[in-house]
Formats: sequence, C-alpha cells, structure tokens
Amino acid sequence: MIPVAITGTGLYTPSQAVSNDELVACYNAYVERYNGEHAADIAAGRTPPLQASSSEFIVKASGIKARYVVDREGVLDVDCMRPRIALRGDDEPSLMCEMGVDAARQALAAAGREAADVDFVVVACSNMQRGYPAIAVEIQHYLGARGYAYDMNVACASAAFGVQAAADAVRMGNARAALVVSPEICSGHLNWRNRDCHFIFGDAATAMLIEPAERARDGHGFEVLGTRLQTQFSNNIRNNFGFLNACERPQRSWDDVLFHQEGRKVFKEVVPLAAELMLGHLNDLGIEAGAVRRFWLHQANLGMNQLIAKRVLGREPGTDEAPVILDEYANTSSAGSVIAFHKYHDDLASGDVGVLCAFGAGYSAGSVVMRRR
Repeated sequence: MIPVAITGTGLYTPSQAVSNDELVACYNAYVERYNGEHAADIAAGRTPPLQASSSEFIVKASGIKARYVVDREGVLDVDCMRPRIALRGDDEPSLMCEMGVDAARQALAAAGREAADVDFVVVACSNMQRGYPAIAVEIQHYLGARGYAYDMNVACASAAFGVQAAADAVRMGNARAALVVSPEICSGHLNWRNRDCHFIFGDAATAMLIEPAERARDGHGFEVLGTRLQTQFSNNIRNNFGFLNACERPQRSWDDVLFHQEGRKVFKEVVPLAAELMLGHLNDLGIEAGAVRRFWLHQANLGMNQLIAKRVLGREPGTDEAPVILDEYANTSSAGSVIAFHKYHDDLASGDVGVLCAFGAGYSAGSVVMRRR
C-alpha cells in the first residue's frame, strides 16, 4: 500500500459570534421569566427553580469564552433560543453543503489541487441536515469532484474515522485523492435553555485533503503513519432526534431530541479511553509519547484535554504541545481537533510527529499519528 499524506486543510468560520456575557444575559432572562411563570409551583415545592448562569461558571467548567454560530439573533432571542435558518429550495445548496464547500476549496488550494483531482468525498460529522441525498454527494456536486461520496456519523470522533476511510481509499488505489469534510451546525441541536450545557457548542466546518505522499509538494503535508479507531456503547452522551420521532407514542419531550449528557460520567470514562488509545497506538508504531511534538485533541473541555495529555505524556503538557481553540470556537464536535490542526501545524519541522485524536458520543474515539514531511 502506498504512503499517504494530509496535504491541505480548510476552515470555514461563521461571521457571527456570541460571547459568554451575551449568552448569559439571554439565558438569565429566560430563567427569570420561567421562575416567574412557575412561581406558585416553585413556592409549593412542586417545581424546582432554574438557576442563573454566569460567564465565570462557563469558563471554570469548560474553558470556553465565546463561540461562532450561523445565526446569533435567534440564539440570543429569549423567545427563540436557537438559530433561525432560512428555508432553502431543493435546487439550492444546503447550509451544510455551503459551509463544507468553502472549507474544501481552502484545503484544495492549500494542497495545490483542483476539485477534479478528487475521487472520494466523505462528510464526517455529528449531525446531518437531512437523511438523503447524502450531504457528501451534494458537496461533491457543487465542488465538481469525481468518483463517489458518502456521509458518516460517529459523533465528535467522526473526522478521525473519516481520515481512516479516506487514507485507506487512497492507499488501496480506489481514489487518487480524498476529502474529509466536517460541517458542524451544533447550535441547531444544543439545548440553549439548559444551564449545564447551554454554553458548550459552536458552529464551523473543516476539510482535509488526503493523497499519495509522493504527490505532495516537497516538504509539504503530513504523512499518515497510522490510524486507530475504537467504539464502546454508552448512553452518557445522546441525541434522540430522528425521523421516527413523529411516529413514537407517547411523543418525546422537546428537550429529549436535543443534545444531553451525563457530564461527570463522560469525563471519568472518556479520559482513560482516549489516553489509552493514543498510548497503545504510539507503542505499536514504535514511537515514544515524549517524542510527539504536538497533540491536536478534540476540543470539548479544557480540563479534559489537559488531563488526557498529562496521562499520555506522564507530565503536565505545555500549551504548545496541546493547543486549545475551544476558548474562541467552543466545542465544534468533529471539527474541533481539525481546527486545532489547521491553526497549529505550520511551525512543525520536517520529521516532527503529531497526533490528532478525537473522542465523543458512542463512545467513539480515533487516533491519527502523522509526521511532517
């Protein structure tokens, strides 16, 4: 099998952002209204009151300071508290397609390639805008790429799973080049009325181009030394939205079809899962953890990332070793680790080793070990 490399990356960032202070002001207005409307039941002990949020609480709990969203007006409207997205006709590109195409074109430009060089597009993300036609096929169409395309959902680990699928396709000669596209509109499945999670997510789209290493420009790109994937069933992170919701009797509550999690359990169980996956992967490749120049980790929670990196390295990681972008972008699900890679790889020297690791619902986790060419 031929060696393959990631030769270009792209990042679509929405033009609108929401700070913690803005988000807290909207949430607390909702809390005040809710508690007022249910004052009698709260006083009688039949209904628990909602608790206010704060920017300090958000930063302490997650490290998040802001997030980009596709529509801030709807998110910050106490009567709506979700993005408002204009309905598009079937003959118009979907919003996910539009975001993904932008990121994909950036990745192609970075690699010095054209869409016609691509034979495979995989859209790997946590929520698809529709069931079919596949978003990947739509992106393939609007890019002008060839070959085949399909969608893949392994929640926050999707991009790492997509890299393995793309790398395998190129290695086996089934594609000359492959695009892994991760458009995430997380603001659409977030419960903005839940204090424990109303601050977690943001929107973005990423893309990575994978092709034979020998085709990459001299000193350009990262050779993929290996990929490793793992899944383990858990209900601790869940989203029950699906096409059968309208058929279910009784109907689910409105918040049951949005993101929800048992945060403490997730922290306790995912940290060792991700750390052991990377350590085992590096060991099998004959690479010492201390020899890894950089870790591009899933951007879910600052404390989680720091603890995972500490377990892998056996010491506290430096900010240069495990860069963080969730303070600006928040959790963008599958896009997060790729955003970190996109923004923090130019300074690596030829021969430097890095690990992209994503983890999340499922549970799912994926490790991609690579070396700067």
